[in-house]
Amino acid sequence: MEAGGKLKKGAAGRKGGGPKKKSVSRSVKAGLQFPVGRIGRYLKKGRYSQRVGSGAPIYMAAVLEYLAAEVLELAGNAARDNKKSRIIPRHLLLAVRNDEELGKLLAGVTIAHGGVLPNINPILLPKKSEKEVEKAASKSPSKASKSPKKA
Repeated sequence: MEAGGKLKKGAAGRKGGGPKKKSVSRSVKAGLQFPVGRIGRYLKKGRYSQRVGSGAPIYMAAVLEYLAAEVLELAGNAARDNKKSRIIPRHLLLAVRNDEELGKLLAGVTIAHGGVLPNINPILLPKKSEKEVEKAASKSPSKASKSPKKA
């Protein structure tokens, strides 16, 4: 007890009635954007194991955040290559399938409205005839023999 008298009600085990400290989330403590508390709740609720350690949701949130950032960066690059400012499922598919490690991780995943990677088997392409090959070979030296234009 305090020397002066009674404790304030609602102190919740704290001594004295000083100003209450603002709570800091575990996501902020870990420096993450993904919700550590929610992931911890899902781990417990999902009954993946009888017990869940205190570091498990932090680690999992960090891994998920890294994967999300990686996919979004590659998809943003794919969108920029296609001269678009908005990421669509097609850009996600191109990003994932063109990256070796992400492609291996998401090998069995189908992305809705993603389409397929552009790929034509070389056997199916029309063969160049001998005349076309000769024309292509004869054109390149003739261009080199011309003198450059004077300014």
